Amino acid sequence: MSGSRLMRAIRVSEFGGPTVLRLCSDVPVPVPGPRQVLIQVRACGVNPVETYIRSGSHGRKPTLPYTPGTDVAGVVEAVGEGVTAVKAGDRVFTTSTVSGGYAEFTVAAEDSVHWLPDALDFPQGSAIGIPYFTAYRALVHRARAKAGETVLIHGASGGVGVAACQLSRALGLRVLGTAGTPEGMKLALSNGAHLIFNHREEGYTDKIMEATGGAGVDIIVEMLSNVNLSKDLQMMANGGRVTVVGSRGSIEINPRDTMAKESCIMGVALFCATQEEKKECAALLYAGMEAGWLRPIVGSHYPLEKAAQAHHDIIESPGAAGKIVLTI
Repeated sequence: MSGSRLMRAIRVSEFGGPTVLRLCSDVPVPVPGPRQVLIQVRACGVNPVETYIRSGSHGRKPTLPYTPGTDVAGVVEAVGEGVTAVKAGDRVFTTSTVSGGYAEFTVAAEDSVHWLPDALDFPQGSAIGIPYFTAYRALVHRARAKAGETVLIHGASGGVGVAACQLSRALGLRVLGTAGTPEGMKLALSNGAHLIFNHREEGYTDKIMEATGGAGVDIIVEMLSNVNLSKDLQMMANGGRVTVVGSRGSIEINPRDTMAKESCIMGVALFCATQEEKKECAALLYAGMEAGWLRPIVGSHYPLEKAAQAHHDIIESPGAAGKIVLTI
């Protein structure tokens, strides 16, 4: 591969608001090194964590300038030395990238590249990575969910929320969900939630407790901990677990709420997953694709040049309805 080919890509040269996402058309196409894969990107998922990293508020700060994006779907253009899992022309999706996914081409490590079944299109392929691997890590590796338990997906209509609904249902859990709009509520119900509640309604937590016969929920997958964590602790069953998937600030809680139910608050971070854990997760997700229950729901499509708008909307929109993706 000649390094002189140029491509369009989003570049971030300073941390800040969505406007720091700049489209450049003279970025060199990356060259795959040993055990790396060059992918022609057809779609790239947009995840909330990318907005935190871009703003400079996240614990991990990439070296500037950089291209955001971990979850791409596309076609293998070329492979580096020693790559055996995929070949040029294969349809694939990724769970991380080396050079950044908001671009026409990206390089990813071979062990982050997965074959994309024909039943899923490229936007759906770009909606698998962070959402489904996070949902699996929260439910299985952290909360150790067991069939028959009750789970509350607190924010069930976004990328991780829909993934958590589908996965929870497949694992044999009783699935309660919340959303902030009628569209989001409908989406969660059609993707595995047994019951759905509007988290913008006064007293919705009382309705959740009623639905559990007052016993509370065993597991909460929490997307907005800085708003909900205190309420979550009051909805726990004995031995309940809150998995913190997302938070946009701080919150005051009463630790006594954890004592009565011996409940647990646990963080979820995909970058802590071991190679074995990633393999286990990928195996279950492939089974889900074969069985048909894993079907990513794509909400809004944005062209690459509208990446800044996508970053604004994922944080500011009144309610999520499926996954936000860039199409390239």
